[in-house]
Amino acid sequence: MILWLNPVTGVSGDMLLGALLGLGAPLDRVRSAVESTGLPGWRLSTEQVQVNGIAATKAVVDVEDTSTERHAAELIARVRQARPEPVAELAAAAITAIAEVEGALHGEHPDDVHLHEIGGLDTVVDTVGVAAALHALGITAVHSAPLALGSGTVRCSHGVLPAPAPATLRLLRGAAVVGTDLPGETVTPTGAALLQAIGTRFTPPPVMTVQDTAYGAGTRRFPQRPNVLSATLGVPLGAEPAEPMVVLECNVDDVTGEVLGHVINRALDRGAADAWTTPATMKKSRPAQVLHVLCRPELASELSDLVLAETGSLGIRRHAVDRRALPRRTTTVTVQGHQIRIKHGPHHAKPEHEDVAAAAAALGRPLRTIAAQALAAQRRDA
Repeated sequence: MILWLNPVTGVSGDMLLGALLGLGAPLDRVRSAVESTGLPGWRLSTEQVQVNGIAATKAVVDVEDTSTERHAAELIARVRQARPEPVAELAAAAITAIAEVEGALHGEHPDDVHLHEIGGLDTVVDTVGVAAALHALGITAVHSAPLALGSGTVRCSHGVLPAPAPATLRLLRGAAVVGTDLPGETVTPTGAALLQAIGTRFTPPPVMTVQDTAYGAGTRRFPQRPNVLSATLGVPLGAEPAEPMVVLECNVDDVTGEVLGHVINRALDRGAADAWTTPATMKKSRPAQVLHVLCRPELASELSDLVLAETGSLGIRRHAVDRRALPRRTTTVTVQGHQIRIKHGPHHAKPEHEDVAAAAAALGRPLRTIAAQALAAQRRDA
């Protein structure tokens, strides 16, 4: 998949995360990746907002520890614990890029750099969240229009500095930029570092078949200009919208249902695209289950080891498949005071069952009634 960004008011980590969640990156998968770092006291949610008439997704990150000063090495060690591994590598590359430019500016080794404004735990959520969302969407190439740079000054721990700040400018080496009359910081160091780590190419929209477009909302508001990051998902023109995957399978007749459920959950947490069981009859007419795990090729070895260790099976099969995944996104509606997520595909929208069930139980109403009200609320908001 190809991602094309149009940062007409700049880019930040939370704007990029909001845009990717708006494109359909599963919030649960993103949260699971952040949780795998062991980060304490955090919460990630989304809000659907209107910005100058544009419906956009705002990523809302809350952390209990609001200190913004830490050594970069602490944040890098934290994000390296993220799973799956490609998520950890991308998030660590982004924070390492920040540490390197800060070290160059202050004459310090990157391992010794003390981050000020961007040393908060929310940086972990932003970087791991963006990396996990890109991974979940299967994005392999990122293109961007020129970055809109603000003017004037920014206030930081070193005093009042010209905008963009020196660290941001160093992170923008090789990037295409354009000046604007927007005041202050429009491109944050985290946003710039993520674009660098992703390997963003600054080009017009590449030749592709557009699948979906979403907007990530920023915090600031500008008169007569929506502060949103436009993100468009597409596939190369003429290419089949399919991706290579691997299916892992093993037959088991001596594993309990509790263990199989545990294995499925662990496989999904490790980055599997899907996992399930089907009933089967094995030798000696024994009832059994076939455990299936669908994953990207680079995760096949890790997930094979997981399945073999957890089930005790003596072997596992693997075969290559192609998966066509339609673009999807998630919005949120409120039904009688309860928030319910709505999953959108090109042809259908469906309320999240867990949210509907929780609301129905709390309100003492039938499940189908709450589901219908959620869809009606979604149609009103559309």
